[in-house]
Parts: sequence; structure tokens; C-alpha cells
Amino acid sequence: MTTCGVVSIAGRPNVGKSTLLNRLVGQKLSITTHKPQTTRHSILGIQSSGERQVIYVDTPGIHVKGTHRLNQVLNRTASTALHDVDLIILLVQALVWNDDDQRAFELVSTSGVPFIMVINKIDTIRKKEELLPFLASLPEHERLQGVMLISARKGSGVDALEERVGTFIPQAPWRYAEDELTDRSARFLAAEAVREQLTRLLSAELPYALSVEVETYEEGADLLRIGAVIWVDKPSQKGIVIGKGGAQLKEVGSKARATLESLFGSKVFLQLWVRVKEGWADDERALRSLGYDDQ
Repeated sequence: MTTCGVVSIAGRPNVGKSTLLNRLVGQKLSITTHKPQTTRHSILGIQSSGERQVIYVDTPGIHVKGTHRLNQVLNRTASTALHDVDLIILLVQALVWNDDDQRAFELVSTSGVPFIMVINKIDTIRKKEELLPFLASLPEHERLQGVMLISARKGSGVDALEERVGTFIPQAPWRYAEDELTDRSARFLAAEAVREQLTRLLSAELPYALSVEVETYEEGADLLRIGAVIWVDKPSQKGIVIGKGGAQLKEVGSKARATLESLFGSKVFLQLWVRVKEGWADDERALRSLGYDDQ
């Protein structure tokens, strides 16, 4: 009998949710950087093995601060993904518990869904004895089904987590074909690949004023042509993204193209343009046009 279920991966920004999703699925679907609030959409990663199919949902980081309309949309998107699922993985960084973690815990514990608290980044802890008082200080709840330790980056503890998750997956027919890894379109994955490089290469604040929209996507016999627009919030940001003599934009394009060729298994011709859409992060209509939907 086949089993199939949905598991949400929740937590504050920058705890490693996207890294864990990519590790579980065995394919880079969700972009990863060292900067918080990199993930802006719920992304499904589908893991099919034996008779079991688990649909993991990578969610935006739950955060307390942030007054832009975009921040509100991200929080709603994350909160919505905590309902109508079989299990929630509440991801927490080892030795760190702040206001955002507390907010994430409150949302998860009031969702009515069983959850596992998973402590990530244990590979960064030099003195393992420091973990004991931290673990003892964590909040408890009747729907909390245990605490597990992992390193999503290195993979330690992830196999045990998968087996634990499997005990919550009900008997049901599979929702996706065995070779499907996500429900997201190739256009979406292409836009995210470009945004990942922008987030990695640009200064600390600028990536949060950026969005990427794929305008053209044409599959040829041996070449995939992609044209994408990088939307910025202010005219002054356009020059920063382009860089002196176009150097910055060229580097973004080169690295994004390499990611896309690996993802799609095809040669890619990538064209990038930078355009200004002032105040897009606070404009509900602009947010919807760029694919941000809090419904």
C-alpha cells in the first residue's frame, strides 16, 4: 500500500529550511544564501522512495519585524502552509532562540498539527555539552512529537529525520509521478536562480529591494533561451545591479546560467535586463504581478 503526505518546514529566517529541503529531495530546488528572508514563496519538494511519497513545503521565514507589505505577505504565506498538512518540522538553529523563533513556535503549536522540533547546524557547535542546557530550555507542547539534531548542510541526522517523518505519512495514493521533484514551473526556477545570485553578490540590504520576473522562456533543440527582468525599487539601485561597465550584471548572469544548465541539463542562453518599479514591495498590485500572493 502506498503512503503519501505533506510536511511543512517552518521556522524563522536563515535557519536552513531551504538547505534541508534540497537535502531531502536530493536536488537544488530552493535557493540558499547566508542572508535572512531569502525564500519568498512556498516551494514544494517531492520525495518518492519505495512505497512512500512525502511532499515537503519550504516556507518563507517567520519574522516579527518588517513593515513592508512584502513582509506581511511572506508571514501569511508561511502561516498558511502550516494548515492542512500531516506534520510540521519546526527548524531551529542550535544554541539560538530569539523573538522570531518564539513567534514561529507559537504559530506552529496553535496550528493543530503534530510537529517535530529539529535543531539544525549542530556541526557548528564546538562544545557539544552546550547543547544540553539549550535543549532543556526549549518550550514544550502537547503536539510536540520529539526533538531531533541534524546538520542539513552536511547531512548528519537527516536519514533519521526522514524515518521519523515517515511514521506520520498516511496510507494514500501518490499525488505526483515518481520522477516529479516540484510543482513549480521552469520559469519560476529560472527566476529564483537569478535572484539567488543577486542575493549572494550584492550588498546586505539591496537584495530585499529586488525581484526577478522571467519574460521569455523558449526551448530549442539544444539551447534554452531565457530572458529575465530584474526589478529594483529605486533608480539609484539600477546602476548598482549593473555595475561598472556591466560587470556585476555579467557575473550574476554567468553564475545563474551555470546553475540553470545544471538544473535543466541543457545549454542556456540567459539575457538579463534591469528595470525600475518604485515602491513595489509596498504595492499590493505590483506584488501580485510579480507572483507574490498571500492567499
